Amino acid sequence: MNLSNSVFIEDNMKDSYLRYSMSVIVSRALPDVRDGLKPVHRRVLFGMHDLGVYPGKPYKKSARIVGDVIGKYHPHGDTAVYDTLVRMAQDFSLRYPMVDGQGNFGSVDGDSPAAMRYTEARMARYADMMLEDLEKDTVDFVPNYDETEKEPDVLPSAFPNLLVNGTTGIAVGMATSLAPHNLKEVIGAIKATIANPEIEIDELMEHVTGPDFPTGGIVCGRAGIHSAYKTGRGKVVVRAKYHTETMANGKERIIVTEIPYQVNKANLLEKIAGLVRDKRVDGITDLRDESDRNGMRMVIELRRDVMAEVVLNHLYKYTQLQDTFSIYNLALVKKQPQLLNLKDLITHYINHRHEIVVRRTQFELRKAKDRAHILEGLRIAQEHIDEVIALIKKSTDQSTAKEALEKAFDLSDKQSAAIVSMRLGQLSALDVNKIENEYQELLVTIADLEEILANKERRMQMIVDRLDEVEQKFGDARRTKIEEAIDDIDIEDLIADEPMVISLSNEGYVKRMSVDTYRSQGRGGVGLSGGKLKEEDFVKTLFIANTHAYLLVFTNQGRAHWMKVYHIPEASRAARGKAIVNMIQFAEGEKVSAIVPIPKFEEGYYIMLATRAGTINKMDVNLFCKPRRGGVNAISLDDGDELVSAILSDHKFNVLLASKKGQAICFPPSSFRAMGRGTRGVRGIRLASEDSVIGMILLSEGTKVLTITENGYGKRTKNDEYRITNRGGKGIRNVNITDKTGEAVSVLAAEEENDIIVTTKNGTVMRTSIVSVPVYGRSSQGVKVIKLREGDEVMDIAYLEAKADELELDSEAIESEPATTENLTEPPAEDV
Repeated sequence: MNLSNSVFIEDNMKDSYLRYSMSVIVSRALPDVRDGLKPVHRRVLFGMHDLGVYPGKPYKKSARIVGDVIGKYHPHGDTAVYDTLVRMAQDFSLRYPMVDGQGNFGSVDGDSPAAMRYTEARMARYADMMLEDLEKDTVDFVPNYDETEKEPDVLPSAFPNLLVNGTTGIAVGMATSLAPHNLKEVIGAIKATIANPEIEIDELMEHVTGPDFPTGGIVCGRAGIHSAYKTGRGKVVVRAKYHTETMANGKERIIVTEIPYQVNKANLLEKIAGLVRDKRVDGITDLRDESDRNGMRMVIELRRDVMAEVVLNHLYKYTQLQDTFSIYNLALVKKQPQLLNLKDLITHYINHRHEIVVRRTQFELRKAKDRAHILEGLRIAQEHIDEVIALIKKSTDQSTAKEALEKAFDLSDKQSAAIVSMRLGQLSALDVNKIENEYQELLVTIADLEEILANKERRMQMIVDRLDEVEQKFGDARRTKIEEAIDDIDIEDLIADEPMVISLSNEGYVKRMSVDTYRSQGRGGVGLSGGKLKEEDFVKTLFIANTHAYLLVFTNQGRAHWMKVYHIPEASRAARGKAIVNMIQFAEGEKVSAIVPIPKFEEGYYIMLATRAGTINKMDVNLFCKPRRGGVNAISLDDGDELVSAILSDHKFNVLLASKKGQAICFPPSSFRAMGRGTRGVRGIRLASEDSVIGMILLSEGTKVLTITENGYGKRTKNDEYRITNRGGKGIRNVNITDKTGEAVSVLAAEEENDIIVTTKNGTVMRTSIVSVPVYGRSSQGVKVIKLREGDEVMDIAYLEAKADELELDSEAIESEPATTENLTEPPAEDV
């Protein structure tokens, strides 16, 4: 047997499998790093380009588009092409859809699209930018599968598609999963990289904060995002976005408005129903889908005695209300698969766009030079028009005329061809001024194009300018919210240290909001709704603290608990918040009476406590730096007394205690010594019957005492009107209390360049400039600061560290009551 031509089956199978593997990797499953497209996506867009179905043009049948693509470019079945076209049209699959579809293109419930003979499509506005300048020799064209057509090897991609739309794919032995992102954030990172090619990934993450999924949701934690951006691989936990509503019968329901990316809503609802049926999740009484064309709305009704947070925790554990998205940034770089970090992805895109600009400029320069060359020939012909016409008339054909012109006037073949191709009437009517003007304009254009090719900085600026146009036209807000990691306290360095508004209701619901939530209003405005609370609940206190600050939570029973600001869930202005009893272990009958934000525990600072009966205490802040699960005892209270105020002091400023009947006493903090935790304290003010302490503040130089009453009247009083007295006295008049003003409810030490936030019993919140509250003496009753609705009353005021002249005033939300003599000139009261 002759074995010279034999092939071992092992070698043949190995070679064939490797060829198949590389074909799948390069020609099917992985995207090109430059345009972010797989071959089938690119062919669909190019096929639509061939058909002329641009944005604004009439739709064409999907079957026509699919037929053209498989007939000319894609050597596979029509199902693969149509599935690709469908996905590119789904706004729940792509953050920025590339196809504008008309008809049934499927749904987030997993419904199949209609057959391609029933649907129509055209390119979306984003796809139009992918093909921009394709006709200007900006990319290479390669033969199609049977070498009868040419198709682009890559698209020019003025739109940063790979990062903003992401992609997923399974190849042989490898897979890719790139997350979608927000266009404005990606463009910001690209421009930052162009400005500083040595930029670090940490700096890029200041622009690209995380994935932005088309279905929204909430990303829990930034560790997975940082890993993906730095190494190319990572995992992010995505939760559904929800809010709670109270029904007419008093029961709560959970409203899910956004779900994690690539989760089938119908299957999710079926899974929840199965858990309820099997009694693995307790407390759900009804489940329905109320989604419509206006948006998603999954309704989960709860039993009256069930807390929404408990049910949600079970659903997060057992269903895809919480899902994990794995990021693996694998893409083709020069036809080779590479794992890429964030900077790699951006750099490759910039290099691609730079090549596009260079090739486009070279193309335009060639065209300009060719036209200028023709015009030079026309200028010569115009100067010798009679001779040119005579030569052409004498010539027997065009070829003879061309040779005669070239010989007579030293013209090139292109110049003579252009002249001969013109009719004699056109030739004799040549406008010398028009030719000269066009020629001079072309010389300027040529010089400009040559300067672009010689100047890389200018080319980069052209990329930036085009990105600015794209951002201005198509940039939108983030859909996916990024929050702190679940059960993770080691993420502080990943959380921005920024001021937040902390709100606490009387029933113990706490939340934090951005200070921008409340726009500034004028004095006398009606305010904004501060939260949808239960009918018997109201906002009890409101204050400002940075996200990295510690919070000492003091209860009415004199105990202290410890937490961080960022542990408090961030919520909208209209949300109720989270029950603080789910965050802190309280004893029976215990509720929050004061919260003190502390930037850090350090020597020289003291916690000062005041009780309703007028007792005060002082202790070193470091006594509270080691938290315990059940809290620590801060002050011992007499029977019937309770803690009402707590402040942080450095002993530099005097202490002022104010009472609801309008009295106040001011004394230095050195007038009593610091004590240990759990001590009783000393008398701060001697109160009249039925009077009680409403607050305690520190008076620094330049501040004024701002007092507000339950009926919305307030004023500022200079601190030098409060003489320093001995601790334990009856004090002096602070505000004139009348039936019109109601009793005093809160005091602040206010600086003029800042704002205050006023909160009322019914949940209304108003932000206004401190300077809008006038300065009057201690014996006046002040002016109306907030216009209250019937049955409402002021509960608290909070201090906001923001300049009044930097705030946006909304005049439409202001209903001011002008100051009158009646407001200001109450008869003075004698000091006690």
